[in-house]
Amino acid sequence: MTDAPSMAELLGADTPKNWGKWGPDDQIGSLNYLDAAQVLRGVASVKDGQVFTLQCPMGLPHGDPVFPGREGIQREMVWDQDAFAPGGNGPAFPGGLRASDDKATMFLQGSSQYDALGHAWYDDRIWNDVDAASTNGGGMSWASIMPIAERGVVGHGVLIDMARHRGKQWLEKGETFTHRDLEEAAAAQGVTIGNRDVLLIRTGWLKFFYAVPKEEFYDGFVEPGLTYSRELVEWFQDKEIPNLVTDTIANEVTHDPESGVTLPLHASLLRNLGVSLAEIIWLDDLADACAADGRWDFLYTAAPLKIHEATGAPVNPVVIR
Repeated sequence: MTDAPSMAELLGADTPKNWGKWGPDDQIGSLNYLDAAQVLRGVASVKDGQVFTLQCPMGLPHGDPVFPGREGIQREMVWDQDAFAPGGNGPAFPGGLRASDDKATMFLQGSSQYDALGHAWYDDRIWNDVDAASTNGGGMSWASIMPIAERGVVGHGVLIDMARHRGKQWLEKGETFTHRDLEEAAAAQGVTIGNRDVLLIRTGWLKFFYAVPKEEFYDGFVEPGLTYSRELVEWFQDKEIPNLVTDTIANEVTHDPESGVTLPLHASLLRNLGVSLAEIIWLDDLADACAADGRWDFLYTAAPLKIHEATGAPVNPVVIR
């Protein structure tokens, strides 16, 4: 929409912020809430030792779910059996050992991944009131993915299955929900979204991606998800949510249906509150297990790759329940 307000106009001058809450040098934001007590809360929720890995596969023939403008991983073999044939490029190891090797070119946010806190901004200021010029020069000198990767994410997780709650395989393009909808779904599941919980939300969007041709998935691209309101942002702040984890590519409805602004929750949650965002996370198998026995909470663990000055990094979260 050409007549959409600016992000500052939409959010307001008094929009909730956590800048300075953990000091001027903080680069992990709301992950500070995940102290030892929250780790132990997560551990206490483990009942039978079931393990789920939540990364989407990379490089499948169907393609990788990525935001428009990005490409999926491009992988190529460097060494294979032919590399060791006469005239091949394989090294001659003493003793005759042979090995396969490959390499990949990829967008660091082109798979299941975590955003750095400095990944999105407006008005030239990123997380904790730092000049956005810190993103210049070949890398992010402030609030890159490294502080999150070095710390890791471990806590008590809760999964809210909005698709199942609405009786659907997946939510429709542009379908929205609010924090009130989340609480309603949680009550129906028999679980509570507690303070400092890692919040996982399933929309079925990745299931939709793998079920249809890519042309259908990207036609009129607009994802389902949370939609912006001041009350929602205050809810995240009051509940001290450290981490939002979803099975969509950008964690929220792509364009706010009221204002037309693109990704206002990236501005209000990531930039202003320091809430970590994990995207493209495969939740279907975990959701099926939770629905089968009625237990929707668990130990959530994740550690994005440690990549110097990167805007985000791939991750394979591990849930134990």
